[in-house]
Amino acid sequence: MPSSPFNGFAPEAVTFFTGLAENNTRAYFTDHRDVYDRAIRGPLEALTAEAQEKYGPGKVTRPNRDVRFSVDKTPYRLTAAMWAGSVGGVYLQFSANGIEAGGGLYEPTRDQLGRGRAAISSQPLAAARVRGILDDLAAQGFEVAGPSLKTTPKGYEKDDPQIELLRLKHYAALRRLPVDADADAIRAAWTAIEPLIAWVGEWVGPALSWP
Repeated sequence: MPSSPFNGFAPEAVTFFTGLAENNTRAYFTDHRDVYDRAIRGPLEALTAEAQEKYGPGKVTRPNRDVRFSVDKTPYRLTAAMWAGSVGGVYLQFSANGIEAGGGLYEPTRDQLGRGRAAISSQPLAAARVRGILDDLAAQGFEVAGPSLKTTPKGYEKDDPQIELLRLKHYAALRRLPVDADADAIRAAWTAIEPLIAWVGEWVGPALSWP
C-alpha cells in the first residue's frame, strides 16, 4: 500500500474511464495503464490503506470483468472500487459519473441472511435498531444497496410487521458524491455507516458457508 495519503481523484481519472467506455479493449487499457495506476488505482490504494487501519483488511478490485458467463464480452469494468472490513465494512466505487461511498454487508451468504432475518423477525431490539439506522442514513442521503425481494422470504408471512426489512437482500447503504469529493467527505460517509457495520457484527456475524 502507498505511504502517500489520499488527495482526491484527478480529472484524468474521469478521462480514462470516458475513453475506456468508447474503446473497451486491451489495447486501450495497455496504452493508458500509467494513467490507471496513477490516477485511479493509486488513490484507491491510499484509501484502502487508511480504511483498513480502522475497519479491517482491505483490497482494491481488479479492473478486469469476469466474462465467462456474460453476453457482454468487454474486458474491463467502467468502475473501480475498494473495500475494507471484516464482517461488515466500508466501500467506495469511482466512475466517470461520480463516487459511491458507504458500506455495511453486501451480498451476505445464505447463513448470514438467515441470521439477519431471524434477528429482525424474533428480536424487537434488532429490528428497531436496523430500522432506525436505515432511516437515519436515508435522511443523510444514503440509499440501501441493491433491490429488495419482491416476494416474501421463505418461512415468513407476508403480513409480518417487519416484512420490508425481511425482504432486504443486502445490509448495506451508499451515498453518491461528486468525482472531486475530498477525503473528508468520504470519511464522513464511512463514519455515518458505522452503526450499520456494528449492527451486522452483532446480529449477523461472519459467514459460515458460501454462497
